[in-house]
Order: sequence, then C-alpha cells, then structure tokens
Amino acid sequence: MPASRTAYEEHAPASSVVRAALAGSRHGVFWLEDAPGTTYPALVGATTADLAVVGGGYCGLWTAVLAKRRNPGARVVLLEASTIGWAASGRNGGFCEASLTHGEDNGRSRWPEEYDALERLGAANLDALEADVRDLGLDCQFERTGSLSVAVEPHQVEWLRGSPDFLDRDAVRAEIDSPLFLAGEWERDSCALVHPARLARELARVAAELGVEIHEGTRVTDLDAPTRGPVVVRTTGGPVTADRVALATNVFPSLLRRTRMLTVPVYDYVLMTEPLTDAQLASIGWSHRQGLGDLANQFHYSRLTADNRILWGGYDAVYPTGGRVRAAYEERPETFTALATHFLAAFPQLEGLRFSHRWAGAIDTSTRFVAFHGLASRGRVAYAAGFTGLGVGATRFAAEVMLDRLSGLSTERTRLEMVRRTPLPFPPEPFASIGINATRWSLDRADHRGGRRNLFLRTLDAVGLGFDS
Repeated sequence: MPASRTAYEEHAPASSVVRAALAGSRHGVFWLEDAPGTTYPALVGATTADLAVVGGGYCGLWTAVLAKRRNPGARVVLLEASTIGWAASGRNGGFCEASLTHGEDNGRSRWPEEYDALERLGAANLDALEADVRDLGLDCQFERTGSLSVAVEPHQVEWLRGSPDFLDRDAVRAEIDSPLFLAGEWERDSCALVHPARLARELARVAAELGVEIHEGTRVTDLDAPTRGPVVVRTTGGPVTADRVALATNVFPSLLRRTRMLTVPVYDYVLMTEPLTDAQLASIGWSHRQGLGDLANQFHYSRLTADNRILWGGYDAVYPTGGRVRAAYEERPETFTALATHFLAAFPQLEGLRFSHRWAGAIDTSTRFVAFHGLASRGRVAYAAGFTGLGVGATRFAAEVMLDRLSGLSTERTRLEMVRRTPLPFPPEPFASIGINATRWSLDRADHRGGRRNLFLRTLDAVGLGFDS
C-alpha cells in the first residue's frame, strides 16, 4: 500500500497560522501553576518508621494515605527528592481510566484467562477513587464524563463499527465538532478527568492530616536491607530505619538493581490553550466535556479544563538516547509545532486561538505497557512502576497491591498473574534505542498506510511485545 498523508497533514493550516498560535506560549506546566500547595520540610537527621514510602507522586501518595487508613497508628514517612507531584503526577493529561491493562486488546492478549477479573477490578478501583475524592474532600476538579474515541481515517471507522457505543459521523460531530472526525465511540463510565497537580497536592494534604510525615527535598540514595530486621533507607537528610518500604519512583532509576531495565522513559509533549470564549466553545460543542482521543498509533489526546482551556497532547512520544531523564528534553520546538498544526487541522474554526503553555514529561514505559509489581528483601520492600500513561488511576490499585503484599496478605489482587509476573526487560544500549526508534518509525508508517502493520510490528505482536494504541 503506498504511503499517504494523514488527515492532520492533509488539512494542515498555513505555517504562519501555526506560528501565530504558538507565539505567546511559554514553557511551563499549567497544572502546577494552577495548584495551590503546601511545602514540607526536608528530613534532618535519623528517624524510624513502620513504613517508609519513596516517591511523592500518585503512587507514593496513595500508598501513604491508604496505609494510614488501614492502620491509623502506623508511623508512615514519605520521602520526595523534589516537591510533591512535580514530575508525571503534576503534568499529565488528567485522564483517570478504569483500565488496568491499557485497553481490552492489550489485556486480553496478555492475560486472557483473568482479563474479566482485571476489568472488574479496574472498574472497582475507579469507583473507589471517586469515593475517596468525595469522602476525603479532594479538591481536584473530578469529572466522570467518560471518553470519546474518534476515527480520523477511513480504516479506523471499521475498528469502531459494531460497538454498542458507536457514533456515526453526524453523531460524533454533534458531540465535538471537527471536520476530521468520521466516527466515534463514547464510553461513558470508564474514564474520569481530574486536575492532575491538584490531585497530587490534595493527596499530600490528606496524608499529612492523617499523620504521614512528608519530607520534600530529601533524595533517597540507597537501601540497606540485611538478612533480618528493618531496612535502612539512606537519604540526603539522614537514615530512615523502617520495618517496611514501598518504592514508588516511577520513571526514575530504581533503587533495586533487578528492576532497572524494566522501564525506559518516553517523553510526552503537551500544549494548553488560553481560555475559550463562549463563541469559540459553542463552535465546537463539547457540552458533555468528555476526554478525547483519536485512534492513530501516534495518537492525540485532549480535554477541557475547568476554565474551558483545551489541553492537546500526545502524538510525538520520544525516547531519549541512553534512556536518561533530563529537563533539557522537555523543550522540543518541532514537536510543539506539529502538535499546534494538528490541533488547528482538527479545529479550524478556532484559528486565532493562542496557546498559553507548552511542556513535556517523562512516562515510565514497560515492555507490556502496563504496571508491574514486585517484592524484594524477603518481603520487606515492595515496588510498582511501568504505568505507561495509566498512572492517574492505576497507581491507587498499585498502592493496594503493595500494602497487601507488605502485610503478607493473599488477596485477589496479589494472586493475579499480572501482579505475580514481571515484564521482559528492555535490552541495553544501543539496542534499546535501535528497537524503540524502529518501533516508533513503524507505527508512524502504519498511520500513513491505512493502519497496515509492517513485518517488524507483526513480529513484535507475535512475540508479545506489540501494542496497538
């Protein structure tokens, strides 16, 4: 099949229009600027804990909060190298999905015998998270509006046809009006939207109110786990001697050598518009405020904010050579230009709207594209990582898994094959860069060839390393 231009390329606006839209933007994370928060002191000197939690993102915060709810008398210490929610937890799109498996196709292909249980547990986890937002008074702009998946190429329409939630061209454009949208699927209950940075900082507030000792600016440098007895967590502020340790370091290098090759960072890029006027918002509809995503391999995701800005991200996932996390990778003009071009192709009626913010963040990706879980040091250290963009909701489930396992409990969660087995590791450099970039090139090629996957992608599918977003 010959290559063709994608719908976004076919309907691209003039470059002068794109430049004007980006001209006033600045490099900064809108969510973090828009989230009030409290600062927490760095650790000074030695201390002890029943549970030490490493990482002040969603996974660590949920672990700390749920640990105190299970055992209010436990001494819980949370250690964060920078500030609460500054990394992925404060700069994602705010899509809180029920899925624990990155969709049904990925889940059924990897865990066919337990997929139905995973789907049920994921739905229960989202329900529990919504209840926590209500019961704990988390001011995080929670909206359970569902998600709208849209076909922007003719071959994608067939992927949706037959779904009970199928919307034809007229129906999908009645929801969100874009000339690129050919069909859609509105899953009304499987996704909620949140203000990501507010969720993180509200979880920290609740944790502190429950008695968790939070220390920002306290980097953990090592773990000392003798054969018996407590684990010593060595930090820049002093040692923490803990009976149990939960590692929630996400994309950053693991403190356990055994898991260091199980994740790689992939940079995701985001634009945020200025607030829409009433007339601009009326021109696109979006009255049900669903989360939005297209069906391309290099997919885009979008949503409205509380003040009616539009977040537009995705498409150009970039693996940095060597797999390092660096602030310098967050400014990538060619990607922001591509995103702005695609946005204005999707919504030509919004020409003249300007972007206020542009930013990026690193996603921790595993070879199975969902989180993995584990135990170390004879059951005294638990860990979870590899969320691959699903962390807003799945981190709460991971926190429950870690707490179950650290308590020695056998539960439905801990008995899952998904929990008991770790993914295949990534190869060392330069093979990781070669493989990841070949995959990225192949996915882009498929988007330009009617979705047809080449031999490389079909081989990955055959050995269980493929992923169709």
